[in-house]
Amino acid sequence: MKQTRRREITRTGTTVEQMVRAISGLIVTGSLKPGDKLDEVSLAGRFEVSRTPVREALRQLGAMGLVKREPNRSAVVTTVDESHLNSMFEAMAELESICARLAASRMTAEERRSIEFEHRASHRLIQDSAEEDYAAYNTRFHTALYLGAHNEHICDLVTQTRARLAPFRRAQFHLPGRLVRSFEEHETIVTAILRADAAAAGSAAYAHVAIVRTAAASVVANPQVFADL
Repeated sequence: MKQTRRREITRTGTTVEQMVRAISGLIVTGSLKPGDKLDEVSLAGRFEVSRTPVREALRQLGAMGLVKREPNRSAVVTTVDESHLNSMFEAMAELESICARLAASRMTAEERRSIEFEHRASHRLIQDSAEEDYAAYNTRFHTALYLGAHNEHICDLVTQTRARLAPFRRAQFHLPGRLVRSFEEHETIVTAILRADAAAAGSAAYAHVAIVRTAAASVVANPQVFADL
């Protein structure tokens, strides 16, 4: 299985975003362990890119708290700081709650129809146990909330925070039954938005992120379990 994962990372692509996603996924699920070196030359060869995008990918991974780098040394995988992770999720819960509350009040009729349609369609992904496709849909769902708030500054803040938490939010979908529960949590948010119930939408979004936080903590605490999946 680990050999398969290695082939997959090679095929991932050449963009910085794709490299960050591939490497962070291996770190969060335990395939890359604290202390493992991330050599620029080796990574450039694996992804078939120059060292410039590799440096940017490592910089972003550093901002996520997944790697650390000292001058004139290779980057190394670091131990995830639980306190830092919790602080980011705390901020994420507050920001998403604000977005959902504003979205319930400000979304256009077309935006409400769109988020409902996409939500209903996502149930098929659960039936097919399509974890990767559901993870992609999940990003679109939350982006719709941010845009639906119609506040550019808040949208920027929540998008930046979400980017730093992305590896942990994706990893949650490896947990048994998590797809179904995620859909149910989305259902509560969507229902509140369709009813223009700002308070209920905000509370549901906050609770949703709190649950994701707990799921992510399970992944961080037991990475080897997910490395073997």
